[in-house]
Amino acid sequence: MGMGWYVVRRVVFAFFVTFTIVSITWGLLSAAPNPEVRQASTQAALEGGNPAEARENARQRLGLDRPAWERYVDYVVSIYTLEWGWSDTRSQPVTDAIANSLYYTVQYSVPWTILTVLIGPLVGLYSAANQYSWRDHVATGFAFFGYAIPNFFFGIVLLLVFGVELGWIPVIYNTQVPVFSVENIIQLTIPIFVLVTGSVGGITRVARNEAAEYVNSDFVKTARAKGVSVYRIYFQHVLRPTLVPVSTTLVSQLLALFTGASLLVEVVFGIPGLGRLLYNAVLSQDTSVVLGTTLFFTFVATIGNLIQDITYTVLDPRIDFSER
Repeated sequence: MGMGWYVVRRVVFAFFVTFTIVSITWGLLSAAPNPEVRQASTQAALEGGNPAEARENARQRLGLDRPAWERYVDYVVSIYTLEWGWSDTRSQPVTDAIANSLYYTVQYSVPWTILTVLIGPLVGLYSAANQYSWRDHVATGFAFFGYAIPNFFFGIVLLLVFGVELGWIPVIYNTQVPVFSVENIIQLTIPIFVLVTGSVGGITRVARNEAAEYVNSDFVKTARAKGVSVYRIYFQHVLRPTLVPVSTTLVSQLLALFTGASLLVEVVFGIPGLGRLLYNAVLSQDTSVVLGTTLFFTFVATIGNLIQDITYTVLDPRIDFSER
C-alpha cells in the first residue's frame, strides 16, 4: 500500500512538473521574435513589396495573430494528447522528428549508461579497498580527471587526435552504417568514452567515500573472522549499502549528461540525436520541436527519479514509503 500510493503520487507530481516546465518554455519562446515573420518581412522589402503586409500574412499563417491564451491552451491540450505539432524546419511531425533522433541517441546512451553503472561503483569500491596506496591514487586521479575536464573540449581533442591525425575514426558520424556493425562501434567509441569519463568521476568519488566507512566496520571484521571470502565481503557486505547513496548521484549524473553534455557531444561528433535536434531547433526557433524535446527530457528525468526511489527499497529494505 505504501509503495503503490507513493508511485501514484509521484506520477501525479510528474504531470504537474511537465505542465510547469512546458508552460515556462512556451512562454519564453513565444516572447522571442519569430524568424519566419522577420524573414517574410525582409524578403518583401527586398522584392519591393509591403513589409508590413508580408509580416501580417506570415503571422496569420503561423497562427500568431490569435490571442496568446488561446494558442497556449491549444498547445497544452495537444501535448497531453500526443499531438505535438509540426516541425517547419524538418517538414515532419514533431513526434517523428524525436523518434528519428532518439534512434541515434540510444545507440550511444545505452552502452554509456551500462558502462557507467558498472565502472563507477566498482572503481570506487576498489579505491576504498586500497586506501592511500598507489592503486587508490590512480583510481582517484582517473575519477577527478573525467570529472574536471569539459566534455566538449575532451571530445574535440580526441577527435583531432584519433580522427584527423591518426585517421582511426571518421571525423563526421556516418548514419548509413548498420547499428550492429564494427564501423558503428568504431565511430561511437570516442563519444561513449567521453561521456563515461564525465559520468564515472562523481560516482566513483561518492562510492569511495561511502565504501570506506564500511571497509573497517565491525560487521566486516566479523565476516573476515568467520572466514568469509574477500569477494563476498566486498560485493555483498560493502557494495550493497554503498549503492544506496550512490544511486542518487548516479541518476543525477546521468540525467545531467543526457540533457546537457550529450548535446555538446552530438554537436562535436555530428550525431543527429536528441541533443542536436534541440540545438538546431533553438537556433531556428522551431517552437514545436523545442517544446517536444523539452517534454521528452522532462519525462526521462521524472521517470529516472522514480526508478531511483524504487531502487532504494531493493538495496535497503529498511526504507519505508508508507510515511513519505
